[in-house]
Amino acid sequence: MELRFPEVETPDDAALEKGRLLFAGETEFLKGVVAMDGLPPADRTEICFAGRSNVGKSSLINALTGRKGLARASNTPGRTQEINFFTAGDIYVVDLPGYGFANAPVAVVEKWQRLLKQYLQGRPNLRRVFVLIDARHGAKAVDEEIMSLLDSAAVTFQVVMTKVDKLKGGALEDALQKTRTALAKHPAAFPELILTSSEKGNGIATLRAVIAGIS
Repeated sequence: MELRFPEVETPDDAALEKGRLLFAGETEFLKGVVAMDGLPPADRTEICFAGRSNVGKSSLINALTGRKGLARASNTPGRTQEINFFTAGDIYVVDLPGYGFANAPVAVVEKWQRLLKQYLQGRPNLRRVFVLIDARHGAKAVDEEIMSLLDSAAVTFQVVMTKVDKLKGGALEDALQKTRTALAKHPAAFPELILTSSEKGNGIATLRAVIAGIS
């Protein structure tokens, strides 16, 4: 029986080189956006990263771009409420604030959720959202909420498992199976997983190649 949501196959040399070149130049911070009227023109391919707080999103973006301080993590979940835009080659790379707002005021959460929905539903050049899931935990309820939002917005999303170096053998397979089970309920889910470790560099070249293949 064919495995649903398998790990993405290793890209060929040409695809890996295309990915390397995309991020070989300067990746620059463009702007932080707190309202829809602040969005840059929708004039190029756009991909974005979403993930719950402390999933390792900033570390992954920094590893992807080779810039250690490009994306900065907030120590307080829910504090950073901006949608951060970066330019890499001829695409926009977008960093969404971590979701899961245990320590944020209700009004802040509601404002952010409204902006997130407006962004996801109203950005015509948004080609794919990469939803980051901590391999140590698998998909959680808060991850399924963002997946459902992406379903309703008809935006394709692809799961990137982070911190895979922290698990061995059966524990990693258990987390993958938990995530696959969750993804089976979501029509907007891209059918392949990307496994990464920002610390060890696992999967970074593959993720670059996947992004370059979208642009």
